[in-house]
Amino acid sequence: MNKAKLHESIINNSQMTFARSGGNGGQNVNKVNTKVCLQLPVSAIGGLTDEERSRLRTKLAAIINAEDCLYLNVDDERFQEMNRKIALERLENRILQALIIPKKRKATKPTRASKERKLKQKKIRSEIKKGRSKIF
Repeated sequence: MNKAKLHESIINNSQMTFARSGGNGGQNVNKVNTKVCLQLPVSAIGGLTDEERSRLRTKLAAIINAEDCLYLNVDDERFQEMNRKIALERLENRILQALIIPKKRKATKPTRASKERKLKQKKIRSEIKKGRSKIF
């Protein structure tokens, strides 16, 4: 996925609403709508294959609502513009992270030398513990 295309797609297809938010800001919090609620339909994200869309739906199920939209609330800062930028960055990063396919782990066996080292350490530890016991 091209990061520039994704950024453009998010900006063009997202819908932002604003609300009053709690937190820092004193009386400003009670009268200014600084909280950003960002909604982006999964189907509106351009440049994704069907496989990538289904991957997004499973990985980001926690932030997808009933209308199949990615939903994000940001009220970190006192200024609406800052919260807008943060919301766009967070959504973009989450989408990019969800699209990463983890590498398959190759099963390996311990080497002969590592098995011997492990047994040697166990014997040393055993001798240490035997040395702690009372002699009758």
